[in-house]
Amino acid sequence: MRRYRFKALLFTCVSFVIPLAPAAENISLREQFIQAEKLVWKSKSTEFKQAYQALDGYALQPYIEQKRLLNNIRLSSAEDIRAFLDTYEGTPLDAPVRQRWLRYLAKRKKAALFTEFYRPTSDDALTCHYYLYKLEQGDDPKDILPKVTRLWLVGKSQPKVCDPLFSQWQKAGFRTPEIVWRRLEKAADGGKHTLIPYLTSLLPKEEQYLGRLWHKVRKDPAYIAKMKRFPNKSAKELQIFTYGVKRFVWRDPDRALYVFRLGKKHFAFDNDVEQEIAARFALALASKNHSKATEWLANVEHQRLSDLVVQWRIADLLRSQDWPFIKSELIKLPDHHKEKHQWRYWYARSLIETNEAFEGRRVMAELAKTRHYYGFLAASQLNQPISLQNKPLTISDEERKLVENTLTGQRAFELFALNRTHHARQEWNYWMTTLSVRERLVAAKLANEQGWYDRAIFGLSQVGYLDDVDLRFPLAYQEEITKHAKKYDINPAWAFAISRRESSFMADAHSSAGAKGLMQVMPGTAKTLTNRRITNKYLTNEANNINLGTKYLSKLWQRHDGNLILATAAYNAGPHRVKQWLKSLDKNERLPADIWIETIPFRETRDYVKSVMAYQQIYLYKVGQEASLFDELISLDISSL
Repeated sequence: MRRYRFKALLFTCVSFVIPLAPAAENISLREQFIQAEKLVWKSKSTEFKQAYQALDGYALQPYIEQKRLLNNIRLSSAEDIRAFLDTYEGTPLDAPVRQRWLRYLAKRKKAALFTEFYRPTSDDALTCHYYLYKLEQGDDPKDILPKVTRLWLVGKSQPKVCDPLFSQWQKAGFRTPEIVWRRLEKAADGGKHTLIPYLTSLLPKEEQYLGRLWHKVRKDPAYIAKMKRFPNKSAKELQIFTYGVKRFVWRDPDRALYVFRLGKKHFAFDNDVEQEIAARFALALASKNHSKATEWLANVEHQRLSDLVVQWRIADLLRSQDWPFIKSELIKLPDHHKEKHQWRYWYARSLIETNEAFEGRRVMAELAKTRHYYGFLAASQLNQPISLQNKPLTISDEERKLVENTLTGQRAFELFALNRTHHARQEWNYWMTTLSVRERLVAAKLANEQGWYDRAIFGLSQVGYLDDVDLRFPLAYQEEITKHAKKYDINPAWAFAISRRESSFMADAHSSAGAKGLMQVMPGTAKTLTNRRITNKYLTNEANNINLGTKYLSKLWQRHDGNLILATAAYNAGPHRVKQWLKSLDKNERLPADIWIETIPFRETRDYVKSVMAYQQIYLYKVGQEASLFDELISLDISSL
């Protein structure tokens, strides 16, 4: 494979940004708080009472009271618990006490107290207890039982405590065949497939074959290949076939296309179902660069074009590099898609490539004003500096004091200072629900000053204030990132960009796939890099995580011959997948890098690469490097292996 290397960008050392230090009295109170926590098991002792009283006026004193109550859940504590819950109802201090208290009361069948203390919750077991007690207390079943449908209609098994409630609900006639079918749909399509046999047994006998059929299709979508398994050509059989063929096309596109043709002869498809299938086939075939992709992308009606289908229409067009055709097809897309940065960039490119350079450069010039991946591409196409559009947020002393003096905010910041990030974020999230938009902006700035970077980033994003570049792209953990980037000979701006995209500088971040920490390092990757088993605690230590993350970036950089785009894609999707994508290119095919990025099969990786490229350009400026990453990008080609 022929690859083109990014020129090594200058490495620049920068000083470490130290967050604001807490007041000395708060350090002392934090130490006393930790000591009081240790004494809470001796809550009747003079020592504990003195430690508790010493915290009067300290933001986290309620957490000592919460812990005391959690350790003393008993009927004699009812008044203390009531007073605490009345004071902190709805706050993060509420739920742990209330839920443990309710479970205690349910176990002892204290119905009156339970219903007094109950509040709506996502805990279905507590909700079932509540409805049962209300029925026992004489509430009208017509008011209670219709609410039970929501509890039953889920794609998983529910707690055993709900069974008596469901029995009353069933006897009242709420468990109809249609409700059973709706629950079976939820179990089959994304829920627990082990629930399907039970639900099948609840269907009318003449429909039980449908449950068995759906269960088999859930296990293996290829099961739809024989039309004799759909003898009645009914709407429900068509529903199962549609579910199966939409999954099958991702596993075996050619067989799925054949089976769909059989299905078209067997079933009477309406337009809605056919378009639903067309959209799924278009995405699957385009992401696999299948020869039928263009045909299926064209089959999706304009009024049903999602952003993702449009993305693949554009990517499929770009593969040909037939610029007159690309331009004509882009013009045909619905008007609301033409407002997107992606459309504007590629339309401008098509104009320039078809001898309409003046208009193309005009469109590019407008796009180049944006702080965005496509805006940075446009600026480089015009050979002009990027536009950061930086508008720093300013706050008054009065606004600062007003927000600083809120008790919930004080609890959030103190918990963060004690490195209790889970509880700190709970308090922060609740706090945000109590503040105005302006107050939330002030809180975000305060969070940044205290080194709580992820709350500042998310806080600005949630209220749509995106133009304070320093708050949104902080030089977080600058000393460690700079040190390890230098150690492994990579540009620190790249490491900053990866950390910003992976975790927003959340040191304890973890993904559903198991990645951990600031740079979202997988345990398996860490083990390979260190030749030993790595614990979660080790991975969520900032210095350890940055060391491993930057080391892995260096290895990917070397493995991909200094190609930053391929190395970045590999950090997200894995080097083996990147290798497969390169192999899928036609022999001797060369795609401009901006086109290759559009054709990355995984949506997550495609968006990831775009974000990291844009973020790195911003961080290059922030660490004092004037080089344009996007000048390199637009001159780069990606070739097949």
